[in-house]
Amino acid sequence: MADSEPEITVPELTGEDLLVLDDPYFTDGTVAVVTGAASGIGRATAVALAANGLTVVGADIDRDGLDGTEATAADCGVAGEVHGVETDLTSDEDIESVLDAAADEGDLRFVANIAGMQHIASIAEFPMSAYDRLTDVMLRAPFKTAQAAIPHIRETDDGVGAIANMSSVHGHYATRDKPAYITAKHGVVGLTRAIAAEGGGDLRGFSVSVGYVLTPLMADQIADTATERGIAQRAVVEDVMLGPARTKSLMSPAEVANLFVFGFSSHAAHLNGADLLFDGGYTHTYV
Repeated sequence: MADSEPEITVPELTGEDLLVLDDPYFTDGTVAVVTGAASGIGRATAVALAANGLTVVGADIDRDGLDGTEATAADCGVAGEVHGVETDLTSDEDIESVLDAAADEGDLRFVANIAGMQHIASIAEFPMSAYDRLTDVMLRAPFKTAQAAIPHIRETDDGVGAIANMSSVHGHYATRDKPAYITAKHGVVGLTRAIAAEGGGDLRGFSVSVGYVLTPLMADQIADTATERGIAQRAVVEDVMLGPARTKSLMSPAEVANLFVFGFSSHAAHLNGADLLFDGGYTHTYV
């Protein structure tokens, strides 16, 4: 790797990055819950929803990260508020508590299930403890979050709201050595459809699927891969990660957050039981 090559770094989130829409439900009296809000896509989504005037409750086990999300929202000068609540998403009691607390803040209408994790191993070598932890956080917790949120959404004056689940290109196809992640992402696509089937039209369900996103974790993986293979970081991105894609750039967390903003808005009234697939041509084109 050339010494002069700049490192690939995570872009700083600013207010200019965020989609702001005029929507009758985007007010401080409307509450959104975002899981995984301490970093990455979850942090960006919490800040983006607050930029649209909503009151946002961010749920994550990382208290320091939640403090950072609140600070980022303040730095962006958002119109709404972000309240971080330390939450163990493997605990039903914690999930019920954070949803109840969110409903106490106003009309709970929106939930973004974003929290995620990864473990790389083949099926034959995959530790069941890692499988259980990953699917608890990425599949069981979204189900429980929806279960706890739906009564609150239906108790609003008109029952209008939406529950969004973070899926992935790996919710559309499978690659090697990510079996638990792929299982969870396919599962949340099914959960999304189940929410839509039961929602009666006013309560919508949708999912968001993207490819590689330049989060802090991803930046570290790029640097490690470049060192391991003796190639440039740009080559890791364009050839290793995005080789099958047509758009040869990583998404930013803000770009993903903006998909949640659009999906929650009245502009997306017909987005129900479906998936927002923004993957640069990764899934539906071939080399």
